[in-house]
Amino acid sequence: MLQSGKSSILCTVKDHILTCVKFLAIIIILAALIIPTAKAAEPIMITLSGAMDKVIFDGKWTFYSEWKPTSLNTISYNDSELIQLRSAHQGNFIYILVDEVSNIKFNKNIDMAMICFDKNNSKTTIPNENDYCFGVPLDGKNPFTLRGSSVLNETSHYTNIQNPDGLIGISSISDQNDRYSNVPHASYEFKIPTDVVGRSDMYGFYLGVYDSHSNKVYSWPQYVTNDSLLKIPSPSKWGDLVSPDKSLPEFPWPVLALISSLAIITYMTRRSVIFHR
Repeated sequence: MLQSGKSSILCTVKDHILTCVKFLAIIIILAALIIPTAKAAEPIMITLSGAMDKVIFDGKWTFYSEWKPTSLNTISYNDSELIQLRSAHQGNFIYILVDEVSNIKFNKNIDMAMICFDKNNSKTTIPNENDYCFGVPLDGKNPFTLRGSSVLNETSHYTNIQNPDGLIGISSISDQNDRYSNVPHASYEFKIPTDVVGRSDMYGFYLGVYDSHSNKVYSWPQYVTNDSLLKIPSPSKWGDLVSPDKSLPEFPWPVLALISSLAIITYMTRRSVIFHR
């Protein structure tokens, strides 16, 4: 009986050690996922909004509260370039405002903004048919659509295709209704149909804004650099846009994974204790 008691105690200790090792392994893995690497950009958390049908597409803030019910990402650069990026989704569309606050020496029809979506977030080295880009020049009303999978390296492997139904890309010069500055500057509005880019909890995402005065392309993620707006970086270098329709924007997926893992570990530990009573 003494030997049997010792074996039972050893089994209990061994089970608890195993549970602790599993717990530590999960924490290490999740820490690697949650803590950004030196080159990782924080994801853009897009907001579900019920007010996007109130947006008047004229390329700027039409009234002071127009784009307020959206998520905000302030993107700043070392040379004082400043972009206020606002995003939301409602119904079958994704809405994006690119408010280039610092571009006050603008050139109409030459300056330009482009946004790109990797609908499967596959982050391939060469863009495929699931990668789309939408652009419009400053003071323009006619957007263009690019789709990956071209064999031509000269076009960054994109082909110009017909604009999808419902697409809006329009740009203008800001006025007194702008939320960030009364000084006139470049501004761009987009309405992207999810029938094209799909519904996903996470897209690959890229933003490029060309400023002809400085002859620079300002990108997001900010570590992505290129000397021409039409030289689109590889999707493998894009960031993430989270999370139309399938997840809560308040909780990034690593946090949800951590919560789920802790719940599983707690359950396993309690079950082990009950079993060895």
